[in-house]
Amino acid sequence: MRTVYLVTRHPDAARLAPELERAGFNAPVIAPERLASDEIQSRIDVAVLDFRDIPPAAFSIIASAYGENGVILFALVPPEGLDRISADLPVDDFALLTAPPEELARRIERALWRKHGVDAENTIRCGALQIDLTNYRVTVDGEPVVLTFKEYELLRFLAMNAGRVFTREQLLNRVWGYDYFGGARTVDVHIRRIRAKIEVGGHAFIETVRNVGYRLVADARKSGGE
Repeated sequence: MRTVYLVTRHPDAARLAPELERAGFNAPVIAPERLASDEIQSRIDVAVLDFRDIPPAAFSIIASAYGENGVILFALVPPEGLDRISADLPVDDFALLTAPPEELARRIERALWRKHGVDAENTIRCGALQIDLTNYRVTVDGEPVVLTFKEYELLRFLAMNAGRVFTREQLLNRVWGYDYFGGARTVDVHIRRIRAKIEVGGHAFIETVRNVGYRLVADARKSGGE
């Protein structure tokens, strides 16, 4: 289940949470100052930012803090604030506060698809690799792959950010959390185990970027160009 944080101090925006949950999201409501929490940063998929609580200049700071982790930033705007939505505002999309809740849910789904390739069936597809986010199911060429919880979470994160390189430290923070005291070798061990399970039949999905970290190939093909 994807986590959509409603960042607001206003009841009229907080009322959207039950509607988002009915659409299949986990939708907690938090005050803007809680965005700085390490716990929030390690769990968030989408941030719906109430434009009344966050000045336009702060969006750049939020985008810098969350953008490298692939978080979707969404502005929730009152009608009178629409003229303040500039073309260079660093958000993935926006919606009017007065829009139907179903519209917000659909816009979030579309933003997730554009940024992460998550389709309407809540499935990520990278070549022969498919990750069913609803049922926590991974398949390669249609064959199921059994992963531990952390292996699944690591693969899911890489797939949702396919093509982007992450350092071991970034992966530790995003998958294990900021309070995890294990070393970078933890990431290497899990990557090796994941590769042993999914890179079968000539497939190559995860690329090692020397002296940097790892990335999942967005359009993974069999090795040798098959």
